[in-house]
Amino acid sequence: MVDDGGPPRDRPAPPTGTRLPAIGAPAARALAAAGLSTLEAVAAVPERELAALHGVGPIALAKLRDALTAKGLARPS
Repeated sequence: MVDDGGPPRDRPAPPTGTRLPAIGAPAARALAAAGLSTLEAVAAVPERELAALHGVGPIALAKLRDALTAKGLARPS
């Protein structure tokens, strides 16, 4: 039996930008569901809106805040 590799698969391109810090699975899933896959995308969302996502708690917010500060990214008011 010869494996020809099958049909090509369409895979989404990896996100361009800074990867999110290790914030825990629930918070990571919440951000992914909201379409936020990079630190730059998170920087465009007010913290109040992030906190409203189910799974994003105070520890995840603190880690995101620290990562944004380290990268010099500003968040809208």
